[in-house]
Amino acid sequence: MRRLFQQRKIRMKSAYELAMERLQKASPSLSLSDEQKKELAELDSKYRAKIAEKELFLKDQIRKARGESKFEDVESLEKQLASEIRRLEAECDAKKEKLRASFAKSG
Repeated sequence: MRRLFQQRKIRMKSAYELAMERLQKASPSLSLSDEQKKELAELDSKYRAKIAEKELFLKDQIRKARGESKFEDVESLEKQLASEIRRLEAECDAKKEKLRASFAKSG
């Protein structure tokens, strides 16, 4: 059997390669134009700026609370910061998915 594979130069595919082929058949990847890539990058940039703005504001509040020894406030503000970052990242991902879906429909 091994000789048969060697004679015909047949190479067995790995499980990864087979899975990737099935995935490609199930949902073919979408080639994006430069304009579409630019739209996605602008969306990323917009949300990075929103996250940075929240971080600056809340980290300043955290710093002030620490200075005043308000440790319960510090903990609350840190949780708020983490929550805001997760919310903004999820919002960005949802908007990017919606944008990609519109690309697929128009393409």
